[in-house]
Amino acid sequence: MQIESHYKKLTLLLVLVAAGIFTAATDISPLYVDPYKLEYPDYFGNRISIPEDNPTTKQGVYLGRMLFYETKLSSSQTISCASCHQQKFAFTDGKAFSSGIDNMRTKRNSMSLANLLWVRNFFWDGRAKGLEDQAKFPLNDPHEMGGYLEKAVKILQQTKEYPPLFREAFGTAEITSDKITKAIAQFERTLISANSNYDKYLRGEYNPTEQELNGMELFMNSPRPEKNIRGANCAQCHGTPKMYMELFHNNGLDTEPKDIGREEFTGMENDRGRFRVATLRNIALTAPYMHDGRFKNLDEVLDHYNEHIKPSKSLSISLKNVSNNLDGEKLGLTANEKSDIISFLKMLTDSTFITDPKFSDPHLKKVTTN
Repeated sequence: MQIESHYKKLTLLLVLVAAGIFTAATDISPLYVDPYKLEYPDYFGNRISIPEDNPTTKQGVYLGRMLFYETKLSSSQTISCASCHQQKFAFTDGKAFSSGIDNMRTKRNSMSLANLLWVRNFFWDGRAKGLEDQAKFPLNDPHEMGGYLEKAVKILQQTKEYPPLFREAFGTAEITSDKITKAIAQFERTLISANSNYDKYLRGEYNPTEQELNGMELFMNSPRPEKNIRGANCAQCHGTPKMYMELFHNNGLDTEPKDIGREEFTGMENDRGRFRVATLRNIALTAPYMHDGRFKNLDEVLDHYNEHIKPSKSLSISLKNVSNNLDGEKLGLTANEKSDIISFLKMLTDSTFITDPKFSDPHLKKVTTN
């Protein structure tokens, strides 16, 4: 079937050449670009976000992977996208704040790049509409990658390797900033994490421990003390199989936040201190936590939700008056219950995702020994 398809493409190309639509000056026909098959479980849903003008192709994904790890995109020639998004940390970097080309700290914690295929608004405040738009921010930031994108275009154009890769991905060897961000976006859409023990459990391939099952039940339940139902209320924001919903919440970190969050983008006072709900996929690998990395471990995160919610005008309604105790003012989880929830959260670690060679640095050459 593939051979027949290529013959049809070749026939059509010859017709176009004969008609003068394509000439010898044309680098390559887009007809030869191969679609990339994005594989994910049915339970993730099919409301994926791919713009019509940037379909996901094998050539585009490979180019995007090269660019994701390319230090030539930064003014110092030392920083790449992967500097702040490392595969071993589920594409975070293990720091509260990352460092850019001048060692100045970023404003917020680097978010995990997992299952972005279903995301529409990016960054902690949701200011970027789509992955293509998201990629422009760090590339053009004077402190992150040096605002070097247009100069990087000229540098890549002079290399031997990149013009052919752009020709294969986009039909012409001309390199532009738009093509760079499109290719990076294509690669990032392939970063799908769907093979954790939790996924295996959903597929009937894994038997959870008693602790994990208890933690899962607590995670999914909202407290109803009048019916003797205990819960941690996590599923209100993280309850889908992707462990993520595209919501922005003030989760009670501060009564008067130093970082006003989404309000900075929307200008609306009720968005003060609201931030995007982060995915819990691979959460055990992505410490420290929150937009400012204030919590070093999962114990601290659970302690916050259990005991330290700060009241404010914009506090999420999902966190108001929630308790496992009748007339209680705090969540009221026991030490054992918190331990069980953490056991469940560790089920979300996907070792395949953090070791998959398709996501690794293609610039690294294998060292061979005789």
